[in-house]
Amino acid sequence: MYAALWRVLPGPLAVRVLIVLVLVASILLALVTWVFPWIAETFLQQESVVESMS
Repeated sequence: MYAALWRVLPGPLAVRVLIVLVLVASILLALVTWVFPWIAETFLQQESVVESMS
């Protein structure tokens, strides 16, 4: 799969590496900006309290 994607990218090796880095950075930015906050709001964790045994 990755080989097929690598063959589709245009340009020499340096341009391909730059394109891949930009794509990875864009995906990470989208995850941090929109996806992770949505998950945090949608799937709220239940607050739990641990009582001491004294």
